[in-house]
Amino acid sequence: MKLSIALNISFFSLCTISVMAQTQKDTLEITQVALDYIESQHNVNPAQFERAAHPRMVKRTFWTNKTTGKEYLRETFTDAMILLAETYNKDGDRFPENPKKEVVILDIFDRTASVKLIADDWIDYMHIVKLNGKWQLVNVLWQFNDASSH
Repeated sequence: MKLSIALNISFFSLCTISVMAQTQKDTLEITQVALDYIESQHNVNPAQFERAAHPRMVKRTFWTNKTTGKEYLRETFTDAMILLAETYNKDGDRFPENPKKEVVILDIFDRTASVKLIADDWIDYMHIVKLNGKWQLVNVLWQFNDASSH
């Protein structure tokens, strides 16, 4: 019983330390990075994406080769995402009128953060880092809600 209480106290102490290291400003800036990522596609605004992403950002998902049926890792980089933001929703028909964009900060530790973005048809897990005082998106792992769409 005493060990259980001691472990619980240690756990809550660690949680408190982690929360204290996170500032409200960091939370807002990290959330904005995730929103800029998705809203750049909603708004057809490549500059909004560039503001959020590090130039060496990598976005990955699993994909299935239609010919062989084999799965592989598909990668997209910052330059392709800028082009996507420029063209994907150009006709305004890729998203609902009020698109879903729920940002869940999973963890912040000092200058790194893990974030989950829940959109209409997919989810993105993001790694965001603070470099030179600015939070930037460096990694994205995503999948469609319906994995068979890959």
